[in-house]
Amino acid sequence: MTKPPLTLYLAAPRGFCAGVDRAIKIVEMALQKWGAPVYVRHEIVHNKFVVDGLRAKGAVFVEELDECPDDRPVIFSAHGVPKSVPATAAKREMIYVDATCPLVSKVHVEAQRHADAGLQMIMIGHKGHPETVGTMGQLPEGEVLLVETVEDVTHAAVRDPEKLAFVTQTTLSVDDTKDIIAALEARFPAIVGPHKEDICYATTNRQEAVKAVAPKSDALLVVGAPNSSNSRRLVEVASRAGCGYAQLVQRATEIDWRALQGISSVAITAGASAPEVLVNEVIDAFRDHYDVTVEPVETATENVEFKVPRVLREPV
Repeated sequence: MTKPPLTLYLAAPRGFCAGVDRAIKIVEMALQKWGAPVYVRHEIVHNKFVVDGLRAKGAVFVEELDECPDDRPVIFSAHGVPKSVPATAAKREMIYVDATCPLVSKVHVEAQRHADAGLQMIMIGHKGHPETVGTMGQLPEGEVLLVETVEDVTHAAVRDPEKLAFVTQTTLSVDDTKDIIAALEARFPAIVGPHKEDICYATTNRQEAVKAVAPKSDALLVVGAPNSSNSRRLVEVASRAGCGYAQLVQRATEIDWRALQGISSVAITAGASAPEVLVNEVIDAFRDHYDVTVEPVETATENVEFKVPRVLREPV
């Protein structure tokens, strides 16, 4: 039987960013250096395939530090942790390695700098997301107010409207954040923003690539995890950019083939914590159903690399 033709637009950049690459490498190097088990507080990155792969090598994933023994190394996830976590690890004389993405660490430093200057912080982010919890936990309770929407800005009860600064979660939608920042600046004209946008280069690049492929695609699939903020934002960006059907899938097995009946073009991208092997799995699944022509659409090139912490480069 002849397969129907399908143009598959492959968005680039997609998939792993430098911060995710570094975090995974940190767990692998820790296992090589200290042997298994190595404990990891929270999922190192938001991807079940990656986490399961590291678990098979000897990583033990826990939610809190009190689940870790004192005598085994512990790694903090790429999303960052409140200041209290490394302080507790140090008190317990644990070996710990911080895999926080350097771009998230930059936001932590910013928040502290503004607080030292006497400014109250407003954070644009998603409540309960590990990165938001980590950034808000850099300062004493009550020093950081969280806003998720433009409406939240209206109700923000600040201490002094003349002494405010804002930071943002690094994985947000650039367009959504723009509206919230505009609302903050309209209500609090004296508010101080970051020198350079907090939303990371990888989030921005992946969203721009989606904007390029979405309008010409009948459907767009984002390979990523449901708890991955940047992956979910890519689905929203695709819908806004004019794609009639945009869906998040963790694996090829989650593709809803009935929803795709009658399409002639589909775009594929991947969130920053999704490995390329899963993208290839999705492409292969489309080849099983269609006569596929792959067209790469590249909107930027990335050559960022972050060093792993020195403790992993030193001999035991």
